[in-house]
Amino acid sequence: MDAAFTAEQDEIRRTLRDLLTKHAGPGEVRAAVRTAEGHDPALWHRLARELGLPGLAVAEEYGGAGCTATELALACEETGRALLPSPLFATAVLAAPLITALGTPEQRAELLPRIAEGTLTATLAVPGGSMAAALGLTADNRAATWAGGGRAGGIQARPDGDGGGGWRLYGEADRVLDGHSAGLLLVAAHTGGYPRSRTLLFLVSAEAEGLARTRLTSMDETRPLARIELRDAAARLLGADDGTDVCGALADTGSRAAAVLAAEAVGAAAGALERTVAYVKEREQFGRAIGSFQAVKHRLADLYVRVEAARSAAYYAAWDPAAGPLALAQALEAARIVAGEAVQLHGGIGFTWEHEAHLYVKRAAADELLFGPVHRLRDHAAGRAGLFGAVTADAPVRGVAV
Repeated sequence: MDAAFTAEQDEIRRTLRDLLTKHAGPGEVRAAVRTAEGHDPALWHRLARELGLPGLAVAEEYGGAGCTATELALACEETGRALLPSPLFATAVLAAPLITALGTPEQRAELLPRIAEGTLTATLAVPGGSMAAALGLTADNRAATWAGGGRAGGIQARPDGDGGGGWRLYGEADRVLDGHSAGLLLVAAHTGGYPRSRTLLFLVSAEAEGLARTRLTSMDETRPLARIELRDAAARLLGADDGTDVCGALADTGSRAAAVLAAEAVGAAAGALERTVAYVKEREQFGRAIGSFQAVKHRLADLYVRVEAARSAAYYAAWDPAAGPLALAQALEAARIVAGEAVQLHGGIGFTWEHEAHLYVKRAAADELLFGPVHRLRDHAAGRAGLFGAVTADAPVRGVAV
């Protein structure tokens, strides 16, 4: 493993940081989350056209850059530092890899170029709001519980019956990332009836008949969530119903998404720490900057060590996605602790609605609710590694640097 970044990777980080410093400050972030889309459409199109962010990990044959998860992780680290509200994670990290892995050649040719150029946003919708379980991060996603299953519950799919190969979906999904604004939904649904129930992914257009979307009031406004209601909604099957391992594709996507999300959480933790260091250098008490007190220095040093350790784990996971869940656990824990300390070290001003410190606390808490909690991420990773018993055939031991 070569731990050094290439010149191109360093350029991605530098260019994106410069752009976000100018156009994604705390004021711009607050204004963006109050738009109908939940993000700044003009900035999103600029990030897509000028930097090609949504197409970083899309193959060149579909108009993307053909990069690896490392480049996407570096980009998300910078968006996390600014707490940028954008459809990047849902579109490029969740939806695009699933379309690539499961879609037919026609579906890939239709959808991936539009995703790469930023004209189409997409997201993954799973029933029950159980994103972490569906992606295999906190549980074995081959179990039917996360998707409903059985005679009732979850989201059910049935053939349209008109002979055109269409499908109809009925059910509901909560806490869907950017679900209120995405142009395309990848919906996990059950089909086959009770005896032969299986989970498949379906493509649902934002204009589909029978689809209702409601933006939810969420703890973290910079990560918009929505409720998706499907009432006999028209859909297309993603890929072919030929025995394709959909749960395996979801788990593979989950490992890579965990690595990218870990980098994003590290960026948020680093952003909170940088703002705190700048504040303690200016805030005076007893005639001197509070940052000069030894107790404050020790607390900041501990936070710095946490951030750097989490950053190393996230970078390793970008190189080896099998380490993604453990890296995510470490990064989420670091983000939570650093954000909490940032509020404390800012004193009374850190608790006010007008200050950005509380935004980092909300991001850390919301991400752990969506993709954690930390102890379950670690428990499932330990189980897969065979620490509490024999290693199963489908869960080989993989080395992790965490």
